[in-house]
Amino acid sequence: MKREPKTLQEAIKFFSNPENVRAYLTIRRWPDGIARCPRCGSDAVVFQEKYNRFQCGKKHSLRQFTLKTGTIFEDSPVALEKWLLAMWMVVNCKNGVSSYEIHRAIGVTQKTAWFMDHRIRFALHQQTPDDKMGGEGSAVEADETYIGGLARNMHADRRRKTIQGRTGAAGKTAVFGLLERHGKGKSKVRAQVIPNAWKATVQPIIKENVQEGTNVYTDEHGAYFQLGQEGFNHAFVRHAEYYVDGAVHTNGIENFWALLKRSIKGTYVAIEPFHTFRYVDEQAFRFNHRFDMNDGERFDVAVRGIIGKRLMYDQLTGKNQGEEFAN
Repeated sequence: MKREPKTLQEAIKFFSNPENVRAYLTIRRWPDGIARCPRCGSDAVVFQEKYNRFQCGKKHSLRQFTLKTGTIFEDSPVALEKWLLAMWMVVNCKNGVSSYEIHRAIGVTQKTAWFMDHRIRFALHQQTPDDKMGGEGSAVEADETYIGGLARNMHADRRRKTIQGRTGAAGKTAVFGLLERHGKGKSKVRAQVIPNAWKATVQPIIKENVQEGTNVYTDEHGAYFQLGQEGFNHAFVRHAEYYVDGAVHTNGIENFWALLKRSIKGTYVAIEPFHTFRYVDEQAFRFNHRFDMNDGERFDVAVRGIIGKRLMYDQLTGKNQGEEFAN
């Protein structure tokens, strides 16, 4: 296998060779380089070059499998080289890549590209880490935002149906985030969609993700006022009066919100509310891997997340919601 790609141009050339594709994915699926049957786990596997697939030597059903089996690519008729190029673009474009751009770049229909984009976002899904953020002397910023269309841009009929409360939040999706400070360019973020009535939701999230004794900085929202009684060193800023008080501010997490909203409004234009968490996952992945690695290394991290994940079209379109994370 040739030297692994570091740029988009190198990736196009590299993944045009089926042998490079097979070698690249094999070592990511099986780090020791030995292919194993996804059904029985046996390493008595033979690659059938004529059919571009593997066959397990054990006697059981579905003995044959490909590199797509057991990944986000499973049962897709789209060639792996196209999948990998689409994934490269999603992972490495700062403001995201729309399905229309993918459709034109790799030669698939826009509907296929849309489905591919969401399956790639599934691979980037934020798994809750075992380790907590913060610790004695460190700082974590906590903040919430709302994702949705501006009331002034809505048709009057839609505005009457959608806006039934506070104009800034009504009809939008609430998202909560935590940012752990690690010096310039090193901060890490965790973000998730939360219920619109989220006052009782955020404190359990903070307790689950942040170590006691951490300096937690927020705005003046009442949902955060009890944090000092939960073992955190809580301080806040009053945005109506000032945004920074020494080390106390939420500018880091608000920068992440700006990047997220720029990608949604500038690249995707409009998204369905029940897909919001996927776009949050996508942006959080790029944010957390934005420094200290080239495009090829960032892509490598993303590819290792394709295994054991399956997203069906009926789940994606909302006909079977809530099951994509069951396995």
